[in-house]
Amino acid sequence: MTFQIFPPLEIPETLAAGPGPGNTDARVLQAFAGAGVADHMQGDVLRGMIECKHMLREIWGTQNAYTFAVAGTGWSALDTMFSAVMPGDKVVAFANGTFSGIDALTLRIKAATPAEHAANPLDPQAASVTVIEVPHGKPVTGEIVEAALAEHKPKWAFMAHWETGSGRINDIRGFSDACERYGAMGLIDAVSSLGVDDFSIDDYPGIAGWASCPQKGLCCLPLTYAPVSFTDAFIDSLMTSGAYTYVHNPIFEARHWGIVDGQDVEKGTYHRTHSGYAVAAFHEALRLTLQEGLAKRAASYRIHERVLRDAVVELGCEVTSDMPSLIVLNLPPELAGREMELVQNCRARGFGIWPTLSAPVQVRIGILNQLNRKSVSRIVRLFAEAMRELGGQIDRDAIEALLESRYGTSMAA
Repeated sequence: MTFQIFPPLEIPETLAAGPGPGNTDARVLQAFAGAGVADHMQGDVLRGMIECKHMLREIWGTQNAYTFAVAGTGWSALDTMFSAVMPGDKVVAFANGTFSGIDALTLRIKAATPAEHAANPLDPQAASVTVIEVPHGKPVTGEIVEAALAEHKPKWAFMAHWETGSGRINDIRGFSDACERYGAMGLIDAVSSLGVDDFSIDDYPGIAGWASCPQKGLCCLPLTYAPVSFTDAFIDSLMTSGAYTYVHNPIFEARHWGIVDGQDVEKGTYHRTHSGYAVAAFHEALRLTLQEGLAKRAASYRIHERVLRDAVVELGCEVTSDMPSLIVLNLPPELAGREMELVQNCRARGFGIWPTLSAPVQVRIGILNQLNRKSVSRIVRLFAEAMRELGGQIDRDAIEALLESRYGTSMAA
C-alpha cells in the first residue's frame, strides 16, 4: 500500500476582522515559540500557572479563590462552568443569538434526565430547563430576567454578557440583581467581554460562575487557556451534588492550579497534561492586558468602534449592534441578499470578516487587537472595495474624509 505524502502546510497571514479569534499579539507568539521543551510538572511551568492564576484574579476583578483557566477554547470553560448543573436541576436560560442558544442547548443536555436523553439524544427537551428566547438583535434586559426568575424561581440562571451572534450587550446588572432577589445562582458567558470591557465580577454578587476564552479580548492563541471564576457558593453546590465529569470538574481542574479546599497551596496536584508553550503564551497575554490596563483598552475599543461604525454607515449600511469590539450590519438595499457572497469574497483575499450564523444573515466586522488608525482604516477600505466589486455605490473621497476627520493628526498611531 502506498501513502500520499502531502507537502508542508503553509497558512498565510490573514487579517482576523470578525467576532473572534483575533490576531494574536506578536509578543504572545514569541513567548509561545520561545518556550523550552519542558514537561507539565517542570518548576517554571508550574510557577507560570500560579502567576497566571493571580493575574487572572486582577483582570477579572475578583477575590474568588477558584479563579483559574481551563485548557482549550471558550467552550471548554463553559463546559466546566455548566458541569455543576445536574439532571433535574431547575434552570432558566436567556438566548438572544447563536452562542447563547448553544449555551442553552448545553444546559438542556446537562439538566436532562436519562429518559429525556433517550427520547431526543442530540436535543433533549429537559422539563426542568426554561429557555427564554429573545429575538435576534435585541438585548436581554433586566425586566426580562426579572419576570422569568420571579415566575420560575430556578436554582441556576444563565445569560451571555455579550452575544457575538447578534452583537448585543445584555444587562448584566439587572441579571445579577434578579438572581440575588430570587435566590438563583447566575452563570455568565463572558467569552466576548473579558479583556475588552472594564468591569469587576465581584461587583455582581448574584453571579456565581463566569466563563471566558483566550482568543478574543485576551488575544492569545485559540488553544491555550480559557478563564473561569467561581464563588464559594458555586463550589459548595458542586461539593454537595458532584458532577458527571472528571476532565471538566472545576474542583479537579483547580487543584492543578494550586487551589485546594478554597486555599492557594504551594504546589498543585496532577489532573491533566498542560503545555509549557501554552502556559508561556497565556502568561504573556495576561501580562499585556495588565500592562495596558483594562480602562485604557476599553476606552480604545469604544473610540475605534465608533470610527468603524460611522464609516460603514457612510457606505450605506445599517448597524444593529452595540458591542465596542464588533459591528453587525445590514448591507444597503441594492446589495441585500448577497451577504454570504461578500463575506466569501473578502475571506478569499485574507480579509476575515464573518456572516451571522443564524437568520437573518448579516455581516460581522470586528476589531479585536486592531486598535490603531492604520488597522481600522485598512478594514474600512477593504470592506468598501468589497462592496464596490459587488456593485455598491462607493464614494472613496467621502470615506477618506471621514477617516481623516475622526482620527486627525492626534491619533495617527
